[in-house]
Amino acid sequence: MTQASLEAADERARRDRLVAIALMCGALLCFACLDTSAKWLNRYMDPIQTVWVRYIGSIIFVAALINPATHPGVLRTNRLALQLGRSLLLFLSTILNFFALRYLQLVETMSILFSTPLIVALIAGPLLGEWAGPRRLAAIGVGFIGVLVVTRPGIGGLHPAALLSVAGAVCYALYSIATRVLAAHDSSETTMVYSGFAGVALTTPIIPFVWSAPASLMVWLMMFAVGAFGALGHWMLILAHRRAPAPILAPFIYTQIVWMIALGLIVFGDVPDGWTLAGAGIVVASGLYLLYRERVQKTPLSQAAG
Repeated sequence: MTQASLEAADERARRDRLVAIALMCGALLCFACLDTSAKWLNRYMDPIQTVWVRYIGSIIFVAALINPATHPGVLRTNRLALQLGRSLLLFLSTILNFFALRYLQLVETMSILFSTPLIVALIAGPLLGEWAGPRRLAAIGVGFIGVLVVTRPGIGGLHPAALLSVAGAVCYALYSIATRVLAAHDSSETTMVYSGFAGVALTTPIIPFVWSAPASLMVWLMMFAVGAFGALGHWMLILAHRRAPAPILAPFIYTQIVWMIALGLIVFGDVPDGWTLAGAGIVVASGLYLLYRERVQKTPLSQAAG
């Protein structure tokens, strides 16, 4: 290739990375709006109904883009039990988070959820054989101290619903591990199709018993928003990862806490206390350090030396 061609290729790659980062930030804004809409809806309906709306929206969106007509054989999977288990873990994480949102601020639930990379790094050893070294173990320990600073168990800290967020983070970590395992067996399209199965299958039979008819147009709009924000966020996430590798995008996950603080303040008038902000900062710093160690370990020695 000529020098001009190389420069043009570098410029396209740089532009793709910038677009991917913008898409990633947009997806995270959608997810923050999703949680905000869910918390608002919890005032008017059972969280189970909110979860059902969220999954119905996701299923409709995914089915419109990925179905047997557009992707023949998409429903065939080499690991059916793991696909269903992964879908169940995503559902458990979602419903635990939505119930926690009834009692906690947006930034509080998000600060706890940010412990997910720490949990993944800790359990990847026994489950995947990817054992953490002493530096990563130290970062994990510091991160969990950050979670304790946010929750402050036993010293008049958060509402006990914080335990729901902790359980949700554990479920999401196991969901992430399952996603990594499935990547070697099924296509991303197949995995995405199966993602919402458990949520719809488990909540639909319960809906007649918990259904609350929307009392106003605003409630209808927020119900639509829950489904739309979830679907749009995942779509933007897919587009982002098509344009740039995960290590480039991963650090931007933590921008979501900015959206959570802003939306919590604007919509609910929630002002996070110093403990929550300090704990969130510790968790974020630990997560970023783990990402850094991941990149260092995957960098070839020749490149690292340069």
